[in-house]
Amino acid sequence: MSQVPIRSPLKPTPFQRLTVVLVVAAARMLARQSPRRIVAVLNVLRRGAQPATAEQALRARHLVTATSSRCAGRYCLQRSLATALLCRMHGTWPTWHTGVRTPPFAAHAWIEADGHPIGENADITTYHPLLSVPPAT
Repeated sequence: MSQVPIRSPLKPTPFQRLTVVLVVAAARMLARQSPRRIVAVLNVLRRGAQPATAEQALRARHLVTATSSRCAGRYCLQRSLATALLCRMHGTWPTWHTGVRTPPFAAHAWIEADGHPIGENADITTYHPLLSVPPAT
């Protein structure tokens, strides 16, 4: 998707920044795994969490993008994983997706809450999810 850095309206506290740095590091390690492993790990982590509201998911995304310039840029997989992990640390879970569109071919990863993409622009509707990890029922 877009290469333009995402600007966050939040300024994290030092404790929030430390927490998010750790979550972003975990997301970076997870993003290097195979899709099968990523989904398996996320399926374990989502257990016991309540579905995230759009407000909770957007706040987590803003904290991630305010703390990590990498996640505020083109690394959508790491950003979406970090946001989902941060939500989980607060007892909630958004729906995590990764998908593709054609033409032109592009891949993207994002989260949804309350049935809506969080922090994405309008062209997200052109993507077809290939992998999804919704809140556990």
